[in-house]
Amino acid sequence: MSTCATVSRDLDEPISGTAATATTWLLLEQPGPWGAKALTSSHLDPVLGRALEAAAANTGVRIALIRRPGRHADPAPSRVRQVYAAHTVPGNAWLHSATTTDPRDLLALDFATLGAGDPRSFGSALGGRAHTGDPLALVCTNGKRDRCCALLGRPLAAELAASGVEGAWEVTHLGGHRFSPTVLVLPYGYAYGRAEAHAVKEILQGVQEGRVVVEGCRGGSAWERPGQAAELAVRRATDEYATDALSVVRTDGGAPRWEVTVAHTDGRHWRVIVAQGASLPPRPESCGTSVLGAPARMDVVAVRELATALAG
Repeated sequence: MSTCATVSRDLDEPISGTAATATTWLLLEQPGPWGAKALTSSHLDPVLGRALEAAAANTGVRIALIRRPGRHADPAPSRVRQVYAAHTVPGNAWLHSATTTDPRDLLALDFATLGAGDPRSFGSALGGRAHTGDPLALVCTNGKRDRCCALLGRPLAAELAASGVEGAWEVTHLGGHRFSPTVLVLPYGYAYGRAEAHAVKEILQGVQEGRVVVEGCRGGSAWERPGQAAELAVRRATDEYATDALSVVRTDGGAPRWEVTVAHTDGRHWRVIVAQGASLPPRPESCGTSVLGAPARMDVVAVRELATALAG
């Protein structure tokens, strides 16, 4: 049994926890303008938006709208829309794609099994199949949710698209506005803050190689915030960057202190102590407000490798 050096990481270095939490992401192309609550305040039928929210509740599925970078004119009603589903849990990460001309088709999905990592209803309801193109780089650009996302996210999305990144999309709310531009990469579900185009390209290359880039990473969306911080801390402490190598298998305690158990596919386990703190001194929580706050942060206090017999 070994003990790693104590680690303390502030969310102001965008590496210790993201609000973007989901085991499975369901993405629907919706061109045109977006409101603050995209499913019910974009030009998607708000009745459909509310029905999708209800269907996804407590299933592990998070629905977001996407659109290609550029101008956002309203589409024709019969336009073919891209749809993606991505499961982000290590060992069963996948990305499937489909198209539809009627977004109401999404209501035929079995959200519970989709959240559990079973893509079969995505195939039967939408004709979806495994995505064979590039991994996705989803850049948060919803300025109605937070001005930072439009001011900083849209130029990044445009630069990625112009430079030939075929998987670049604009996406609605990811969380963490003060780290704009923020990016979610699928299928593995890692989020990044203060991203630049050259870094996103390196991240996407890592995805294709089955490797996680930890610089600027705010955690994997399959875990809650303490687990996100813990998994990244173990990666840094052990120089382990293979995408499927680590899983968060147990979280004990509650705010402001957790004990998180992280497991390796080779049988090793670590106990990580994570404490919730406040970022000081007070600062604006986004570029759209002058009100000062103390945003929450996840501090990794200690990382300790467990003997195999103690891993339970």
